[in-house]
Order: sequence, then structure tokens, then C-alpha cells
Amino acid sequence: MTDISLNNGVTVPQLGFGVFQVPPEDTQRIVEDALAAGYRHIDTAAAYRNEAGVGAALAASGIPREDLFITTKLRNGDQGRAKDAYRDSLQALGLDFVDLYLIHWPVPSQELYVQAWKEMERLYAGKEIRAIGVSNFLADHLDTLLASSDVVPAVNQIELHPSYQQAELASKGRALGIAVEAYSPLGQGGDLKGNAVTAVAQAHDATAAQVVLAWHLAAGTIAIPKSADSARMRENFAASSLTLTDNEFSSITALERGARIGSDPAVAAFSQL
Repeated sequence: MTDISLNNGVTVPQLGFGVFQVPPEDTQRIVEDALAAGYRHIDTAAAYRNEAGVGAALAASGIPREDLFITTKLRNGDQGRAKDAYRDSLQALGLDFVDLYLIHWPVPSQELYVQAWKEMERLYAGKEIRAIGVSNFLADHLDTLLASSDVVPAVNQIELHPSYQQAELASKGRALGIAVEAYSPLGQGGDLKGNAVTAVAQAHDATAAQVVLAWHLAAGTIAIPKSADSARMRENFAASSLTLTDNEFSSITALERGARIGSDPAVAAFSQL
């Protein structure tokens, strides 16, 4: 599995495993299956309410901590208490630190994300977190943050898939040294049915999901697919061995149509999360 080097030298496996909308009671089993399939990068969030299940799976796996990369995220409702919220997440996960801690959404109406970031900077300076970043930040949110920050975010985790690529935002982030991480990398399954994807899949005797994930990896994007099916997990993980031609890559890129699935970070509140 290829690693991506973040702007502070920390490396992250480019293909990870997400647990958004995984029920708490199923999380340990599903994460154990993902680890058995080869994933070493697990992405969760306080708002998912399944950090404890992730932690139980990590403990049961016996995998050395240094071989794992764990991401969690600050709840929107906790932006005014980032330090305590981070320590709550550590307790739930049963860990001494996480590798990456993200502000989950900017929630500009709260006017708290800069305050939260400054608190996260202090945790990072104290070596309590290996890297800090953001999620769902648009260009103006990044500009506001950087205007009063000492640390450039290591990652911006955004909705990104062939039919919704946010190319300008991704390019801006990369120019600033911010790695781009894709959630919903398969368009929640909607991007697997296009003719371009199925044609490439047939040419390589691969699944449509493997083709789309290979497209992400070729673009240098970190991707965090999810699945509750162990066989599908293994299929997705095998995308790391699939190489697309330039023409195949371009044919997937041409699927852009501005098809956002999730909420617009410019107006999303989610203060209850």
C-alpha cells in the first residue's frame, strides 16, 4: 500500500477504511474484518458514535500501534471545547494519541472553528496528536483559518468522487501543502455504473469500485471507502495494485458533473453532531 507523506513528514496509508454510518454494535466486527483484509488506516469521528467499537477492534487485533494510522474528528458541537473533546475521543478509542485529528465541519455560523484550531495547535505542539487537519473546508474557510494560524492543516477531507471532484478546491489545498482526502470516494455507489467505469473494469478484469479507487490513488488522493462486507473490503483493498492508463484515467475524470451528495459546507450547521 502506497503511503502519502503529509506536510509535517507523517505518512498515511493512501487507502483507508471509513466507518461513517456503521452502527456502534457492529463496529468492532466490521473494523476487525477491515484490519484482517489489510487496512491499517481507520477513519472515524466522535459524531459517528462508534469510536469505542473502533478501539475495541484495534485492541483485539494485536497489530502494533506503530503500524496503524487512526483518524478521528471533532464534533461540531464541541468546537468550543476542543481539548476536552479530543481527550474524550482518546478515552473512547482506548488510545494514547491519534495520528490525525480533524475539525469535522467548519459550521461558519458558529464562528468557532478558528478557536478550535488554535486549541488543536496547542495539542499538536505538545505532541499529543501526530497531525491536525480539517474536513469539509471550502476555500474561504481555509483562507480564514490560515490568516490566524501557525500550522497549515495536514489534510482537508472532502466529498470527492468522479461525478463531484471539487478540482479547484483540491488544487488550492495541494498548492498550500494540504493533502486531499476523499470521503464518499465511490459516490456512495452512484459512480460505479457509468460506461467509462464499466469499460475500464472490463479491460482490467476488475470491479467498478477498484477502478474508481485506482483513479483516486493515481490522482494522489487519500481515499477512505467503507463496506460491511468482508469480501468487498478485500476487493476494494486490491485497488492498490491496479494501474490505469492515461486515457483510462482521463475517461474517469471526464465524469465530472457537479453531483454533490452531501451537504454544502458553506451553510451546513449540524450543531447537534
